[in-house]
Amino acid sequence: MNLVKNIKEIAKKVLINEAEALRRVSELINDEFIKTVEVILQSKGRLIVCGIGKSAIIANKITATLNSTGTPSIYMHAADAIHGDLGMIKEEDMIMILSKSGNTPEIKVLIPLLKRMEVPIIGMVSNLQSELALQADYVIDATIEEEACPHNLAPTTSTTVHLALGDTLAVCLLESRGFSSDDFAKFHPGGSLGKKLYLKVSDVYPNNQCPTVTVEATIPEVILEITSKRLGATAVLDEQENLMGIITDGDLRRMLKEHKTTDLIGATDIMSTNPQTIEPDAYAVSALGIMQQRNITQLIVAQGKQVLGFVHLHDLLKEGIL
Repeated sequence: MNLVKNIKEIAKKVLINEAEALRRVSELINDEFIKTVEVILQSKGRLIVCGIGKSAIIANKITATLNSTGTPSIYMHAADAIHGDLGMIKEEDMIMILSKSGNTPEIKVLIPLLKRMEVPIIGMVSNLQSELALQADYVIDATIEEEACPHNLAPTTSTTVHLALGDTLAVCLLESRGFSSDDFAKFHPGGSLGKKLYLKVSDVYPNNQCPTVTVEATIPEVILEITSKRLGATAVLDEQENLMGIITDGDLRRMLKEHKTTDLIGATDIMSTNPQTIEPDAYAVSALGIMQQRNITQLIVAQGKQVLGFVHLHDLLKEGIL
């Protein structure tokens, strides 16, 4: 029991340590950070993101985030840089180096080489008196008081702060560029995220049959149409084939509960007027939102009063949107 209690206390201590470090680093956002964002925005080249050890892993993730949010970036390991990878740097590129100490041997070797190439250097560093901080053209202050490691050795809080600052930088660049959800969709075409951003109702509803009945339809005709088209509902149309209402299988069950015979009942007696519709150019995720909000499983796809088809919750499940 004591072991479990100790583990819980250790876990809480680590999370509190890192959360507090993030709070403190938020207060370090200054004019230098703003200049860094502005110079990246003005750059015609790519942002090379570089680190060594655990910082290299964080640099790799930051590179991925920047690329997916509209800032062309390349990851470069600091050790590989001084063994040939400097060749990836082009004339208009910038480089951002991540380091807690700012004094690792590989980075101290790399800095004068970059200076000779006249590559602007951004240092994301926790030691403002380090070689990296003093030689960088722009400095992102990533100062921390201590690591979450009880020996203050293993990179824990420092890498969390670097990662969060990378996200901060990416989002500032994203918003400054006016990077939209449509832009985001271009870079994320795969998986459920991509489908949420680009899949439209028009991509889904043609796969379904389109159940419709006229306003003069009898209840047996309504039941046959709903059953044969297998969507749990049918649209009700007037003589000009304009949408008048919708009948769902739920409407049929309620009718049968209230009436012993259907001889004197027709489609207009049980339909819901002014049904919820969605246009074909709407995003499929919008259809999902309407279904969830109204607690329904199908929507009529229409343009004006013209019924085009149905989109069903199962269609969205099949596409992986839900």
